[in-house]
Amino acid sequence: MTTEGSALPLRISISGIRGVIGDGLDAVTVSRWASALGAWLPAGPVVVGRDSRPSGPMVFDAVAAALVSTGHEVRNIGIATTPTVEVAVQQSNAVGGVIITASHNPQQWNALKFLKGDGLFLNAEENRQVRIRYEDGSGHVAWDGLGSVVDTPGADDLHLQSIESSPWLDSDLTRSLGLHAVVDAVEGAGGDIVPRLLAELGVRCTPLYCNLSGNFPHDPEPTPAHLEDLRRVVVEQGADLGFAVDPDVDRLALVDGSGRALSEEMTLVLAMDFLLGKTPGSVAVNLSTTGLIETVAAKHGCKVFRTPVGEANVVETILEQECIMGGEGNGGVIYPTLHAGRDALVGIAMILQLVAESGKSLAELADSFPPVAMVKTKFPAEDLPVGAALVEALNALGEGELDQRDGVKWTGPGAWVHVRPSNTEPVVRIIAEAENEDAAWRLIRRVHPGQQEG
Repeated sequence: MTTEGSALPLRISISGIRGVIGDGLDAVTVSRWASALGAWLPAGPVVVGRDSRPSGPMVFDAVAAALVSTGHEVRNIGIATTPTVEVAVQQSNAVGGVIITASHNPQQWNALKFLKGDGLFLNAEENRQVRIRYEDGSGHVAWDGLGSVVDTPGADDLHLQSIESSPWLDSDLTRSLGLHAVVDAVEGAGGDIVPRLLAELGVRCTPLYCNLSGNFPHDPEPTPAHLEDLRRVVVEQGADLGFAVDPDVDRLALVDGSGRALSEEMTLVLAMDFLLGKTPGSVAVNLSTTGLIETVAAKHGCKVFRTPVGEANVVETILEQECIMGGEGNGGVIYPTLHAGRDALVGIAMILQLVAESGKSLAELADSFPPVAMVKTKFPAEDLPVGAALVEALNALGEGELDQRDGVKWTGPGAWVHVRPSNTEPVVRIIAEAENEDAAWRLIRRVHPGQQEG
């Protein structure tokens, strides 16, 4: 969904309200959306945290003023990761939360992500209700009912303590191994809390881009193509592994000790293999996540539920099916026992514990799975066949199953292709997975013949 009247329309979806600062997203627009949330929420405090983008203070001021005008106490936790805000809402008497971050989007973008009092993102119907308040401008209170802004430190401590209390985590073991990790926080919100987690687990940390400046030194999406500096420093420092997080720290990518950047899909595969080995149970992932999830689940005798893309969709299924774990293949690990949201910090703790318990290197653990390759590409929507033409193009790939819950996905023997509109950018995405990269590209070109590699 988009709004009218701006040079670059806002991206309004289950993933939040995103836009470019000064080109569709400004203080007035931010305030209107935050006011709509305040009108929808019940009375009570609202937690607000932000990533380190230079536009963050302006957006925070607009959000805070709007929530004060709807009678809410605003609990300002400052620069905080997305999962930290979720934990802060969940473990307090807050009625909701606002996360100010455009996640992996480039620096000129910012966004609002809305939370309910249980620390969960709003679902589609709840977002629709907020949209109604946005359009009618309701919910503001009289002068004697205005809220206030209260600085509320300690959210990072609460988050770290929650992770460290996990029953599967043995910090004495990780500490005994003397592991060394490099952390690329891309100058985002993880610059302080990720090194703190490693220190708590006794892991030596070499920080890379951990100064919280908000000036991203490279593309902030944690994919192998953007991790050249991390790969280099891991090798130079002789580190055991490297961790890369996005600006709001809900996605995690890994680099092994040789400097090889693993597919971000491997983060969830390895974390899930670790947890299911201790606590078998059902899992939920989105339709665009690697088929290695089924490999892991079969290994442990567990069931996989597939959902439309979007963290809220995965979380809804996790809760409905009482899954032990879930996530998204973009590096998003969800451990609902702690909180039902993607959390790179939880992922880091699981990977370190897996390395420590297995006695294997990260490279050995990753190479124990069947080789697959995933290709992700995107292009303007008008370049793609739609409707019946798209279904026909996918059916022409051969014997397989079609899933049309979110775009169209074809799954055949040992391979799949998923075509869907993005929730966060004005593009259509094609994702394909096969036994190698060439095979994945061949599948993509059969659906979209004009698409070139790279």
